[in-house]
Amino acid sequence: GCVDALRANFPTVERLVGAEWFAAAAAIHARRSPPVLAQLIEYGADFADFLQTFEPARELPYLAGVAHLDRLWIEAFSAAEQPRLTLAAFAAQAPEKLAELRLKPCAAARWQWFALPVFTIWRCNREQLDVPRDLVWQGEGALLCRRDGRVVWQPLSAGGYAFLDACAAQRRLDEASALALQAQPDLDFNDLLARLFAAGVFAAEPSELTNHGGD
Repeated sequence: GCVDALRANFPTVERLVGAEWFAAAAAIHARRSPPVLAQLIEYGADFADFLQTFEPARELPYLAGVAHLDRLWIEAFSAAEQPRLTLAAFAAQAPEKLAELRLKPCAAARWQWFALPVFTIWRCNREQLDVPRDLVWQGEGALLCRRDGRVVWQPLSAGGYAFLDACAAQRRLDEASALALQAQPDLDFNDLLARLFAAGVFAAEPSELTNHGGD
């Protein structure tokens, strides 16, 4: 049952390594880390850490990252519902107030930066596409968010990652944007904001905004 739960929770990992390899690794992990909760959708929170030090996975340095993204998918899917801040509500604020706003990522938003092209490998396998032959082996970020009952994903730049981290730390918009541009001087900040709002990343905060939209 634990192996089946891990197979259900980490489908992208299994597609990469094959059913036999995955079943053997999952069985070893299950013996070391049996479930502590009845809900098996929560099982495998430490599976990515296990793969990071699993000797047979040494030749697949991206595998733990792929497992981490599978886990972030579960977290985004299972997160509590929240009303989302719309771009229209954000744009309706007085210009002098915008810099002081604190944009709060919603509970269903997850983002991560990887030193390898983990997101491209994960996305191609998740969508059952071929990984590009000319894949550039460099760091990249990923953003996952549930919107209208579906978890959607997109690449995230270094500036976008820094911006969301700053927002999660409750930094003001002017501070968060400055950190984003520091991390990526050529960042198109308006394009970043448009994509984040389109994904429904930010929660509506009545204390910050008097006019907000829902999911």
